[in-house]
Amino acid sequence: MDLTARKPEFDILGIGTIAVDDALYVEHYPPPDGKARVKREARTLGGLVATALAAASRLGARCAYGAMLGDDELSRVARGGLADAGIDCRFVERAPDAGPVHSVIVIDESAKTRNIFFNVARQKPLPAARIEEPMIGCAKVLLLDQSGVETTIRAASCAHRLGMPVVMDMEWSQAPRVEEMMSAADHLLVPYDFSAAITGLSRPEETVGELHRRHRRACTAVTYGKRGCYFLTAADRGAAFHMQAPVVQTAETTGCGDVFHGAYAAALARGDTVIHCLRFATAAAAAFAARPAGWQNLPTNEDVNPLLSSMETL
Repeated sequence: MDLTARKPEFDILGIGTIAVDDALYVEHYPPPDGKARVKREARTLGGLVATALAAASRLGARCAYGAMLGDDELSRVARGGLADAGIDCRFVERAPDAGPVHSVIVIDESAKTRNIFFNVARQKPLPAARIEEPMIGCAKVLLLDQSGVETTIRAASCAHRLGMPVVMDMEWSQAPRVEEMMSAADHLLVPYDFSAAITGLSRPEETVGELHRRHRRACTAVTYGKRGCYFLTAADRGAAFHMQAPVVQTAETTGCGDVFHGAYAAALARGDTVIHCLRFATAAAAAFAARPAGWQNLPTNEDVNPLLSSMETL
């Protein structure tokens, strides 16, 4: 089906992970068997797809979310945060034993690093049997992660039949059917650690080249922290390109990769080229890195545009 023949209600539909994050701030992360005094603590929302949608919403995209949540306290916190972020939750279903991922994040304020301890005991993917084309076709872009192999693959298949692009985030290299899931992505945006584990290569430009060679797609990109990203597009056959991130004073890096995905999907939904999607996503991630963690600090277009203007044009 031609994408232009549909009348999507949303810019982005995201199906995947949401997390409730309890952050502990310490001066220095302790060595093994050591101790560290907690300076302060905060509860925020996280998760690959949910944070990406919140970022896209802050940047002006109309977003909807699909997942399974329960009636426990953490599920109520998750629903409230999604509503506050302006994300439509009509595809969030209830199950008594379901809930968000619960993460404890220890943030080293001196080194500007963090360690994440997560519990997925209550995470349940949206059942694949519930996913049909009318649901997927409500949006211009589909955003997925690895929370449920059958769910992810079925959703991507529906999107392809409708002629809509699939943006995918992946971080678990040992998960089942990883290659099959990657092949379902039209825009595969993954962190360097994942790309290195999957390919066995060490240089980011080599890892993105190998991933793109295995499954040619509209865009394959490897994010590399403050160094930006390495990428190849459908028309590229040679060496990978490097997009340098704008320089900012880093406050924290939690969620920057998710913001990258949300900004990319938002730009894609409004019809931008792949190169501009990558530039916009890189600038948005940098803008968020200069802020404290939390959805309340997600960047707006007014935050992103100055950084975007400072970036070199490829």
